[in-house]
Amino acid sequence: MSYPGIDKYSSLNSPLHSFDPRAKVVTFTALIFSFAFIPELIIAIFAVLFSIAMIFISKIPPVFVFRYLRFPALFIFTIIVVMAFTVEGRPLLDLHYISITQEGIDIGSLIFFRAIAALILAFLMLATSRFDEIIKAMYMLKVPGVMVQIITFSYRYIFVILDELHTLKRSMYARGFNLKLNMYSLSVLGNMVGMLLIKSYDRGERVYRSMIARGYTGNPRLFTSFNMITKDYILSAVMLATAVSVQLIPLLT
Repeated sequence: MSYPGIDKYSSLNSPLHSFDPRAKVVTFTALIFSFAFIPELIIAIFAVLFSIAMIFISKIPPVFVFRYLRFPALFIFTIIVVMAFTVEGRPLLDLHYISITQEGIDIGSLIFFRAIAALILAFLMLATSRFDEIIKAMYMLKVPGVMVQIITFSYRYIFVILDELHTLKRSMYARGFNLKLNMYSLSVLGNMVGMLLIKSYDRGERVYRSMIARGYTGNPRLFTSFNMITKDYILSAVMLATAVSVQLIPLLT
């Protein structure tokens, strides 16, 4: 089966792809947190434009980014709708029992643009480096080993569980199952989810015992070394300055 390869374009040649993974993790994380707490709408819009510009700098096809982020973006968009009807303020449209307020739209839009900017940056951080490089960078940055191992195994076993799910679905349809909106279909799907959880647990136990038998201690051995060069320092300075600026500008105006 085909897998969701977020790092499909990790081998491209761009300033972000050649960016030192350690600096990339630090600077992108700083930008993500900074953009997530932007206090003003106009600056949040700038953050989205900045993130979109980063897509073009990375040379990753925008269609590829859109394909992965369209559903999270639609989910986040519902925040604007909810806020428009629930936040009190100056009504723009009165619908008898409920009304759409300017303050609700403003707050919803602020949250939406914040989230979109942070989401794009998180995607680019993962899409412009191989996953193993990100993990090694996290180890070198002294991120707690338990946390890094949880991330590593979670990522790895997403694909194992997808394989199990594909096998179960193929088995169900081979037996003549047709998905319909009725209690029988819901019962079958519930059983399938239960079987998937049991199979995943059993697989995890077998893999863990196998790793222990091969001498796994939880301490990784890193064979890759990263070297910061001048352009890495320059790019880091620009990105960190951007992260600080979007927080300072509202305080100075």
